[in-house]
Amino acid sequence: MTRLQANLLLLLTAFLWGSTFVVQQVATGGLGAIMFTSARFFMGGLVILPIAYIQYKRIQRSQYVITRKHWLGMVVTGLALFCAAVLQQVGIFYTSVANAGFLTALYVPMVPIFAFLVLKSKIHWSTWPASIGCLVGTYVMSGAQSINLSAGDMWVIASAFFWAVHVLMVGSMATRTQAPLVVAAVQFMVCAAAGLVVGIIVEHPSPADFNDAYFGIFYAGILSVGTAFTLQVVAQRFSPAPDAAIILSAETVFAALSGFLFLGQGLSNDQLTGASLILASILMVQLLPLYNGSKAGTQ
Repeated sequence: MTRLQANLLLLLTAFLWGSTFVVQQVATGGLGAIMFTSARFFMGGLVILPIAYIQYKRIQRSQYVITRKHWLGMVVTGLALFCAAVLQQVGIFYTSVANAGFLTALYVPMVPIFAFLVLKSKIHWSTWPASIGCLVGTYVMSGAQSINLSAGDMWVIASAFFWAVHVLMVGSMATRTQAPLVVAAVQFMVCAAAGLVVGIIVEHPSPADFNDAYFGIFYAGILSVGTAFTLQVVAQRFSPAPDAAIILSAETVFAALSGFLFLGQGLSNDQLTGASLILASILMVQLLPLYNGSKAGTQ
């Protein structure tokens, strides 16, 4: 896969994620954040499991081996995904779709910082202004006049840290295992299992709570999880994590548009300005490395 093809897959992923914010707010039935997260990732895991199994059997027939260390890494990836998804889902219940989408993008500048400090990765210079542009765009879109954040906003901001860890882990595990579909299936099932255990203990769900949640579970499970998260894992084998984070931040724009189209949550001039900054940052990180005649992710 070429870098351009991978980045287009990441953009499609961002679109699917952004459109799902509406569903996550209004189609969860009587389920709490933890059980809804568990249910949608279990559904996504069921979607991808058959082809992940085929890929795993193919790898078994080759000389490559998925080691215990790889399996442990996939489990850690799933736990990071669980923390990120649950914190975000709690926040979505108490803030607008637009704000949830905007504040989730705070993970964008965290990814290159973590990659540089922890993984010692070489980062193309264009990543830094692009990350700052995404951060400024996020700030403007969330109402730049003040920093009076609601409780829901704070939950979403907390999820951004784990989204940053997850983006780095996904790229690493997809490359190391050479089995992106296996990575996707394992992380989904780990997330679902963790949500089931914690959800039963904390939220005490009843069968009736699922009555009005089936559409949300199927939509978010099949499109956001089974399709979008799998595309992310596949694409990140060919796109550096900092670049991927910037492209995926387009979900904030798609979330705002979805909130406007389906919930009537209007877009102010500030929000449109912020969206423009994010899109400009995405173009910056894609075009400047080509203009400089160097590969993304290198200096």
